[in-house]
Amino acid sequence: MKKITSEKEYNEQIKKDQLSVGIFTTTWCPDCKRLDMFIDEITSENQDKQWFKIDRDDFAEISEKQSVMGIPSLLVFKNGEKIAHLHSANAKTPDSVREFLSGING
Repeated sequence: MKKITSEKEYNEQIKKDQLSVGIFTTTWCPDCKRLDMFIDEITSENQDKQWFKIDRDDFAEISEKQSVMGIPSLLVFKNGEKIAHLHSANAKTPDSVREFLSGING
């Protein structure tokens, strides 16, 4: 999974014609660590999407612009537009993440 290290990299990633799923996370978040325990399995099940991680604390301005209030949050982008957002309260189990992804049409 790609780790975003600059705003330019983030902007290039979300502008792609293919669905991109961004995981907004931090290093200190317990729920993010729980997500890390099962997200690799989900990304391998969803190889039709491009996946990236972005640290909410390192990119606070982007997080605020995208209404990322809690972490982890999964945001789906296509052609520069956010088309779906799974807020932190609903991103705690593999089933909830799978259900969210199954409702996205790209």
